[in-house]
Amino acid sequence: MTVRTRLMMMTVFGLVVTMAVWGWVQIQALDQILVEQQGKRLSSVAETVSTYYQHFPTARGLSTLDTTLKEQIQTDVRLARIDIFTVVNYDIDYIEYIAGASRVRYEWPESLVSSVAASRKPQYLRLKMPEGPAVGLLHPVTSGKSKNPQFVVGVITFSRTNAEILSRAQRLLLVSTACLLIIILLVLAVSYRWLIGKPLGVIVHAIDAFQTGQYVKRIPIHRRDEWGHLAEHFNSMAGEIEQVLLRNRDLTRNLEDRIREATQKVVELQKQVNQLQQLAAMGYLTATLAHDLGTPLHSIAGLATLLQERGNWPPDVARKLELIVRQTQRLNTVIQNVRRATRPPEAHFETVTVQELLNETLSLAEPLIRKAGIELRVDFDETLPGIHADRYRVQTALFNLIQNALEAMPTGGRLTVSAAATPNRKEAFVTVADTGGGIPQELMERICEPFFSTRQEEGIRGLGLAIVQDIVKMHGGRMEIESAAGKGTKVILYFPAAETLKRDASILVPAHSG
Repeated sequence: MTVRTRLMMMTVFGLVVTMAVWGWVQIQALDQILVEQQGKRLSSVAETVSTYYQHFPTARGLSTLDTTLKEQIQTDVRLARIDIFTVVNYDIDYIEYIAGASRVRYEWPESLVSSVAASRKPQYLRLKMPEGPAVGLLHPVTSGKSKNPQFVVGVITFSRTNAEILSRAQRLLLVSTACLLIIILLVLAVSYRWLIGKPLGVIVHAIDAFQTGQYVKRIPIHRRDEWGHLAEHFNSMAGEIEQVLLRNRDLTRNLEDRIREATQKVVELQKQVNQLQQLAAMGYLTATLAHDLGTPLHSIAGLATLLQERGNWPPDVARKLELIVRQTQRLNTVIQNVRRATRPPEAHFETVTVQELLNETLSLAEPLIRKAGIELRVDFDETLPGIHADRYRVQTALFNLIQNALEAMPTGGRLTVSAAATPNRKEAFVTVADTGGGIPQELMERICEPFFSTRQEEGIRGLGLAIVQDIVKMHGGRMEIESAAGKGTKVILYFPAAETLKRDASILVPAHSG
C-alpha cells in the first residue's frame, strides 16, 4: 500500500468522523432551537389559558373556557391537547382536573404534575404518540397572594414540522458532507504530486544515483519546507560520505603502496637470507675442503722442496720436482681463491629492535609454517631493549632455527617464538621451541658440529646449528639448547643489549673466517 493510498484513507476517515460529529452537533443544536421555539409558543398558550382562568374562575367562565379550548384545538391543527389541573394547597399530591380539550388520547402522569407544582418550574416533554411526535409543557401558575401554585396548565403540540425540518437538515448535511469529501479528495489528488510526489521523486532519484556510485549527486533545494530540510540533511550526509570515501581511497592507495613496498622488502630480504645461508654453507664446505686438501698439499710441496734441496738430480727429475712444487702452489692459490669467493660479506651492524627482527623473519617463514600445518604462537615483551646486530645474519639464524623446528614436526605440532629480557636487562633473548621428537641426550654434544646430522636425506646437512652458533658468537652472544627425546627442542639465543654494547664495545667478537 502506497503512502498516497494511506494518506487518502486517513484523510477520508478523519473527514468522515469530523463531519459526523459536526453534523450530529448541528442537528442537536437545530433540534434544541426548534424545541425552544415550540416551547415559547406553548408557554404563550399556557399563559393565555392561565390568565383567562384567573379572571373567570366561575362555572360559567369554565364552560366558556372549555368551549374556547375545543375551538382552539379544532382551529390549530398543531395543538394536540390543553388541560388545566388544580393542586390542593394542603395536599400537593391531590390533583383535580378542571377543564381541557384534546384530539389525542393521553393522560398526564399525576406524579409529574405534582413534581412541577412542587418545583414551581415549567417542564418540557418529548412525546411519541400514534399520531406522530409531539412536545408537551407543564406550566405552573401561582397567584400574587400565595407562593404555592394554584393550578398547572398542560399543553401538547405536534412536532411533525420539526421532524421534517430535522430530516431535511440531515439529508442536506449528508449531501454537503459527501460533496465536501469529494472536493477535498480532488484537491488532495491534484496537490499530492506538487506537495509530495514531485519532491519525493527528486529525493529518490538522488539516492538511487548515490547508490550507483555518483557520490557528487545532490538534491537541489528549491523549497524551505520539510522537504527542503530533508534535502539539506541528505546533502550534508552525502558530503560527509564523499569525504570519507575519498579518505578511504587515499588510505587504500597508501596501503597498497605500503603492501607493495613490504612485499618487495620481504622478497629482497628472502634473497639476502638465502644468499647468506648459501654463502655460509659454502664457507663451511670450502673451509673443510681447504683443511682436508691443504694438509696433504703442504706435505707434498714440502717433500718436493726437500728433494729439490738435495740436488744432484738428473735434469728430467729436477724438472718434475719443480713442476710438482709449482702445481701444489697453484692448487693452494685456487683453494684460497675459492675460500675468499664463498666468504659471507662483511657484517653491517645497526641498532634494531627484537620485535622488528621477529616480524620480518616470521613474514619469511609464514608460507612454510602454513604449508606444514603447524600452529604458531608468538609472545614478546613490548619493552624489550634494542640490540646492535647485523639484521640479515640474525634473520638467517632465526630462519634456520624455524626450518629445523618445522623439520622436527613432520606430522604437525606447535611452534612457539618468544622474546624477553634478562632480569638485569643487559641481554635480550629469543626462544624458538617446537613439540617435535627432540634430540637424544647422547647426541647433544655433537649437535652443533658442522656436517653432523641425524637425517639421511640428500643435500648439505648439519650446517644449520653451526651457522646459528657462529652468527650468535659474531654478535657477542651465546646459544643454549634444551631438548629431550620425545619432549621437543628449545633453542635460546642471547644478544647483548644495545646500551650494554655502548658501555663495553669490546663485547663484539669477529666471525671466524676459516
